[in-house]
Amino acid sequence: MTAAQETMAPTTERVDNVSAAAYRIRHHALTMGEVQGQGYVGQALGAADMLAAVYADQLRFQAANPEWEGRDRFLLSTGHYAIGHYAALAEAGIVPVEELETYGSDDSRLPMSGMSTYTPGMEISGGSLGHGLTIAVGMALGLRYQGSTARVYNFLSDGELDEGSTWEAAMGAHHHQLGNLTAMVDINALQADGKTDTVLRTEPVTEKWESFGWYTQRVDGNNMAELLRAFDNAAAQAAAVGRPSVILCDTKVGRGVPLLEGREKAHFMRIEEHEWQQCREQLTAGYEGRASR
Repeated sequence: MTAAQETMAPTTERVDNVSAAAYRIRHHALTMGEVQGQGYVGQALGAADMLAAVYADQLRFQAANPEWEGRDRFLLSTGHYAIGHYAALAEAGIVPVEELETYGSDDSRLPMSGMSTYTPGMEISGGSLGHGLTIAVGMALGLRYQGSTARVYNFLSDGELDEGSTWEAAMGAHHHQLGNLTAMVDINALQADGKTDTVLRTEPVTEKWESFGWYTQRVDGNNMAELLRAFDNAAAQAAAVGRPSVILCDTKVGRGVPLLEGREKAHFMRIEEHEWQQCREQLTAGYEGRASR
């Protein structure tokens, strides 16, 4: 895409509206985390802006009919991010907000790892990393064969780029010219075994995606204006036949809650009982402070 083809910067009103959705998604994630006292809360907070940009601004769906034929598909490849996805589904009206308090409980529709057979709006069961983009490629190709205008969004993590199947899928998407596919990668520099660059270095990741033929953008994934502009650019070049898009999003684990942003062992957090209210107060204070500027 040339500079002349890029979209205009999003309006302040639009940025504010989607930022408000991101704040509520973070609040929902804390509500669910407190049910278990632990979990993948840091990832949910870090990715909340990405999820809000999709669900509050980009995705075509019907809240009352999650299996609507004409819907865009959102695939959560990283099943352990389900807590963030549930929060986004609640914000979108697909899952009742009050149901979030059942998170991870027996007989809940909201298990700790995402499962499509349980949760409305959950397209695939995430688990072993590296499968999501492969499924997304097949889904995007199938939708094109059906003559559908629906688009496919696939959420991946930077740790998932360690998997060879991800790059096979990336190559396949370019080969089939899947212009109806957008991947979004949460680059928070952390995975289960430690810092991403010490487990398996993937940089220069932008150049890698570009070499696979994708329309590639890298942005601050916690800057809503940058995110929306990137999604607009991807949508502007979307087509039944064309280049697939990837948005590489640098995020911070625990974003919005200073107490959690610098916490060690942040991949799966244990948060003490007395800390949850402090987390909510910090989240609200930070959001209201930014909103008033």
